[in-house]
Amino acid sequence: MSYVRSSRWTALAVLSATGLMTILDGSIVTVAMPAIQQDLGFSAAGLSWIVNAYLIPFGGLLLLAGRLGDLIGRRTMFLTGNVVFTAASLLAGAATGPGMLIAARLLQGVGSALASAVVLGILVTLFTDPVERGKAIAIFSFTGAAGASIGQVLGGLLTDALSWPWIFFINVPIGAVTIALALRVLPGDRGIGLSGGADVAGAVLVTAGLMLGIYTVVQVEEHGWLSGRTLGLGAVSLVLLAAFVARQATAATPLMPLRVLRSRNVAGANLAQMLALSGMFAFQVLVALYMQRVLGYGALETGLAMLPAALLIGSISLFASARLSARFGARAVLMTGLALLVTAMLLLTRVTPDAGYVTHLLPPMVLIAGGGLVLPALAALGMSGARESDAGLASGLFNTTQQVGMAIGVAVLSTMAASRTGELLAAGAGEPAALTGGYRLAFAIAAGLLTAAFAVALFVLRRPAPRTPAAGDGRLAEVTS
Repeated sequence: MSYVRSSRWTALAVLSATGLMTILDGSIVTVAMPAIQQDLGFSAAGLSWIVNAYLIPFGGLLLLAGRLGDLIGRRTMFLTGNVVFTAASLLAGAATGPGMLIAARLLQGVGSALASAVVLGILVTLFTDPVERGKAIAIFSFTGAAGASIGQVLGGLLTDALSWPWIFFINVPIGAVTIALALRVLPGDRGIGLSGGADVAGAVLVTAGLMLGIYTVVQVEEHGWLSGRTLGLGAVSLVLLAAFVARQATAATPLMPLRVLRSRNVAGANLAQMLALSGMFAFQVLVALYMQRVLGYGALETGLAMLPAALLIGSISLFASARLSARFGARAVLMTGLALLVTAMLLLTRVTPDAGYVTHLLPPMVLIAGGGLVLPALAALGMSGARESDAGLASGLFNTTQQVGMAIGVAVLSTMAASRTGELLAAGAGEPAALTGGYRLAFAIAAGLLTAAFAVALFVLRRPAPRTPAAGDGRLAEVTS
C-alpha cells in the first residue's frame, strides 16, 4: 500500500500514542499504590504484584509477539494488543479486590507486549529514508522518554483530584481513539504466513524462559540473590533460554532466525541497551525514592522535581538527536549520551541527607539529558540491517532487552542499596544517613553499568556504509552509525 507523507506521520502519531500508554502504565501506578492498598486491602507483600503482574507478561511475551507480527501481520498484532490493553484497563479501574486487579494487570501486560513488540517494526517499514527514519525514531523515543516522568506526575494528579481507578480509566478513551486511527492509517500487511516460522516448541521455551527469568529478578529484593529459590529459578530460566537458542539453530522454521544476531550493530545495540537501561532506570526509581524517603518530598512534588530531566530528554530526543545522528553517526551520538549519563551518576554519588535541590540534584538532572541522545541512537542501531520479513522480530528483541535491562537494573540496584543501608544502620548510622549511603552505592554501580555500555559501543558497534535495498532485496536500509 502506498502512503502519502501525511498518512505516514499520522501513523507515527498512532504508534507513539501506544508507546506512551505502555511506558505511562509502568510508572503511573507507583504513586497510587498506597491508595490502592487502602481501598482494596492489599497486603504489604502483595502490593508489589500491582507492578510485577504487568512486567512479567510484558517482558516475557515481547519476543514471541514480535515474531508473530512478522508471520500474521504487524498491523493485526498491533490492533489486537491495543484492544486487549484497553479492555484490561477498564477491568483494572473497576477492580473490587486484589485478585481482580492483579488479573487485569496481567492482561494489560499481555496487551502491551502484543502492541509494543511490533511498533518499531511498523515504523522502520513506513520510513525507509534514513533521514526521515531518524526523525521518526526521535519522535517515538521522545514519547517513551517523557512517558515515565509524566506517569509519576499524572498519577499523583489523578489520584489526588479524582481517585486511583482513573489512572486506569484514562487509558480507555486514548486506546479507543488509537484503535480507530490505526484502522485508517496503518498499512495492511499479511505477514509471511505461519509456515514461515511456526515454531511452537521454540515459542514455549522462550516465553517460559523469559517470564521465569523476569519473575526471578523482580523477586530478588524479597528473597535475596544467593537464596536457593533465586539460584534455582534462575538456573531453570537459563536452561530454558539455552534450549531455545539450540532449538533455533536446528529448527526448519525457527521462531527467531539466528541471522538476526549476526549483525554486530543489532547484537551490540541490544547488549548496550540492557546495560544502559539497567543504569538509567536507577535515576528513574532511586532518585524518586531518595527524594521521598530522605528529603521528605511528596509524590507530586517528586514528579515535578524530576520534570526538568524529562523535558530535557524529550527536547533533545525530538529536536537534536536525528540531526546529530545524520551528521556524526548514531554510534558517536550514543557514546556522547552515555558519557553524559555516566557523569550524572557520578555526581549523584555525592548526595547528602540534607542535599539541596539546586546544588545537588539539578546538575545531574541536566546531564541526564544525555538519555535523549542514547535512546534514539540505540533504537536506530537495534533496527539497522534487519530484513523486512524480520522487522517485527527485531522490534520484539529490542523491546525485550529494554524490559529485561530495566528489571535487572531495579533488582540489582535496589538490593545493593538496601544491603548497604542495612550495614550502615547496624553500624549505628541514622536512618537518613544510612539510606543516603545505600543510594550512593547504587548510583556508583549505575555509573559502572553505563561505562560498560560505553565500552560495548566503542568496541562492538561499527560504522556501516549507508545502503539502499536493491530490487528484490528484503533488507531494510541501514543507518549510518
